[in-house]
Amino acid sequence: MQEHEADALLRRALTEPEASVAVALKVGGLPLCGALTVVFHGRRDLATLQTYVAHGRRGAGDAVKGNDLLRVPCDLDLAAAEDRDDAEKLYAEQAATIRDALVSADTVLELWRESLQELIGSSVKLDRRVNIDANLPAHRLLPAALVAPDKGLTVTAVCEARPLADGRPPAGIACAQSDVTRIYPLSGDPEDCIDDFLRAAAERARLSREQLRHQEASVRRFLEISGDE
Repeated sequence: MQEHEADALLRRALTEPEASVAVALKVGGLPLCGALTVVFHGRRDLATLQTYVAHGRRGAGDAVKGNDLLRVPCDLDLAAAEDRDDAEKLYAEQAATIRDALVSADTVLELWRESLQELIGSSVKLDRRVNIDANLPAHRLLPAALVAPDKGLTVTAVCEARPLADGRPPAGIACAQSDVTRIYPLSGDPEDCIDDFLRAAAERARLSREQLRHQEASVRRFLEISGDE
């Protein structure tokens, strides 16, 4: 499902609450985000069961705006349950799966923040917005990103889209700078990964400069043979 379609469904759910149900799972003690709330949102009429993540501890009766929720395409799958008890068991297992994925990603991203501060010689800020200005190669897992504005660098946790019934979603740390993007495994050493990305970005910048000089030389020669001084 495209992002704008998910947003449309969420807006519809907020205006037609009688056709939907939401269950909140609180995740606290995170070193970077502090506390997050996972919202499992289901609509019977549309047969949708979707997962969102928001900052803070949200509970029954709390109002949540659509732009406060990050759509994470790792959804519950309870279709295999034979009865209610079985469904509750599957829910508990799958809720623990997304909780563990968030804890791991948040912990690793905090380690990356420390390494970035040391290696790039620039201030690193925490961007807690749901919508960030970066072209990422995968879906975001956390509503948080590390940003070095003067370097044009964005680092955040990402994941693959998959049902939670299939286990913890493959996750990694994505680095994005201009037109260079790479994903590194959560288990990778932050310093090694950052060094690798900075080398890749520098090489990309070098190739871009060479291409620009080549194009400029071609234009000069074209102007010469066309008689334009």
